[in-house]
Amino acid sequence: MKYRPRIYYTEEQKALMWDRWQKGESLGSIARLFDRYHSSIQRILAETGGIRPAQRHRSKRALTLAEREEISRGVVAGCSLRSIASSLGRSPSTISREIQRNGGWHSYRASQADQAAWNRAHRPKTCKLVENRALARLVARKLQMKWSPEQIAGWLKHTYPDDGNYQVSHETIYKSLFIQARGALKKELLQHLRRTRAMRRSRHHTQKTAEHGRITDTVSIRERPASVEDRAVPGHWEGDLVFGSNNSQIATLVERHTRYVMLARVTGKDTETVINALIKQAQKLPRELYKSLTWDRGKELADHKRFTLATDIKVYFCDPHNPWQRGSNENTNGLLRQYFPKGMDLSGVSQAKLNGVARRLNERPRKTLNYETPAERFNACVASTG
Repeated sequence: MKYRPRIYYTEEQKALMWDRWQKGESLGSIARLFDRYHSSIQRILAETGGIRPAQRHRSKRALTLAEREEISRGVVAGCSLRSIASSLGRSPSTISREIQRNGGWHSYRASQADQAAWNRAHRPKTCKLVENRALARLVARKLQMKWSPEQIAGWLKHTYPDDGNYQVSHETIYKSLFIQARGALKKELLQHLRRTRAMRRSRHHTQKTAEHGRITDTVSIRERPASVEDRAVPGHWEGDLVFGSNNSQIATLVERHTRYVMLARVTGKDTETVINALIKQAQKLPRELYKSLTWDRGKELADHKRFTLATDIKVYFCDPHNPWQRGSNENTNGLLRQYFPKGMDLSGVSQAKLNGVARRLNERPRKTLNYETPAERFNACVASTG
């Protein structure tokens, strides 16, 4: 490794780092701008957990340096508090406090007072979760249930609409976890987040690449009816395989209208095994609630015609290299990694275990459902078909 002498970054350089980080660039690509290694950039960003510090600025109500110079001239000239205050359009009590806290009548200096005020203002506001311990305990319990900060914030607002003391933004929860406000939330709770990294990444960042197999006689997602696209009616599903170590996998299914999740144990990724598992899952639901399935172009669905013949369920396929076209399923697969981390051997996971995890996901409030749960929405659909 080539030795590079340590450098001290300017505020302008740090601002450039944060701009690139928030756009989703990697540590390595940012480091190359400064001819550094990625660890040099990580050291800066990790100080605040990957969350950009708010830019400091003076309050509009604070005295300016020009006003302090006017006060200094008035003090030297022996003017009264009221006359100085009147000339500035300020309250006499404001001028009195300013002089007393910065050396008094005999030692007041404008530049020193201005710098002291700037230094005093650098006191972070006490975190709401520190002030309200009951709220902090409630947030911690929901994190331990693997709820996301955004779900927790939305649920609190939905549950306590008229009590601001029991409402907190998801950003405050993230900052309490990543920046570690003393006495707010324990750092150990980070392990319950969907992605257990030490720094928070930009929402624009992605390292996901998709390698899709080629299958024949596919019906493109572009031919899917508009009613499926706008999620207007229930019964249209998205599916995929989540992979573990030792060539293990599970099948995931998400209903687009309600975000209801079903998980299926599959003993292999060959098309016969996967299709058999999907047929079995389809037979558990009323026909009205399983009308179509959208999948990527993985070879595990090469025998999609047999699935359609057995279930009368139409299958649509995403465009190559466009996993975002199954957005609900991609999101769910991310949620599942809280229960089945990458590298875990999934072959020993029973169907009963999968059912339990699916139940946990379906009982989580979802922002897109106005913080109702997928189970509530799906059960309402089942009742209406009965």
